[in-house]
Parts: sequence; C-alpha cells; structure tokens
Amino acid sequence: MAKLETARSGLDAGSREISLTIPVAPDMEIVATAQAVAIGEYIEMPRDKIDEVKLAIVEACINAFEHAQTRDDRVHLTFRVGRESDGPEYLEVEVFDQGRGFDQRSVEMPSLEKAFGGGKKRGWGLQIIRSLMDSVAITSGDWGTRILMRKYK
Repeated sequence: MAKLETARSGLDAGSREISLTIPVAPDMEIVATAQAVAIGEYIEMPRDKIDEVKLAIVEACINAFEHAQTRDDRVHLTFRVGRESDGPEYLEVEVFDQGRGFDQRSVEMPSLEKAFGGGKKRGWGLQIIRSLMDSVAITSGDWGTRILMRKYK
C-alpha cells in the first residue's frame, strides 16, 4: 500500500491522505475500491464498513463516468484518514471530476413504484451513497462535481 502522507493544513490534526487519478474507462472504479480496502485494513476498519465505502465509491465513480462529461477524461480521488478531536478515526473519500456539474435540486428521487412498475430502474446512486456513508457533502458547478464521503471506524 502507498504510504499515507501527512495532509496539508485545513484538515483535522493528524490527517493523512493518498491521491489517485483514474481514467474514465470501464471497470476503473475497481482500482479505486482496491485503494479503499488497503486503507481500511490499515486502520483496522471492520470489513462490513470497508464494503460500504467500496460500494459508495463505485456509485460515485460510475456517476462521474456516465454523467460528468469530464474535460480531462479522469476522475480524481483523495483518500484521507483522520480523527476528530477525541472522536473515532475515519476514512474520508473525495471523488472529484472536472465535468459539467449538475443542479442537485433537479435530481428526481428514485421510487420503488417506478423501478418495479417497469419504469426507470436507474438513478439510485446518490441515494445509495448517502445511505452507506456517515456523512456526504456534494458540491457541483461549471467547474465539476465534488462528492466528499466520510465513514467512521
């Protein structure tokens, strides 16, 4: 596993990070999940929580691959390990694309009725990410989209 570097200022004291850039190409999200597994094991995160982080990363990467239309044909990930003051250790994953962005208010919430009634079976990615992670922050604009996800150990 790559060595976790001490992060730049602006993060919690003792935070460490690893950066990874993957091309927009089939199955490249698996490369990102392998990094999450290595870091999760390094901090001794329970396996079920590592699996939740992996699935959230897959959803975030696939959304970027399919919708972002990135200017550089890449998705940039930053993995951070840290601890809030007197709090539990966490694994944070930032997924960033330099795409066209989107208006979160315009994203229709998926429904089981539509999915099972023969309608749209897609569109669950953001909902899945939010349900798997302890905190999720999404920012988006003309510069691209940034999804910041955190899972506590």
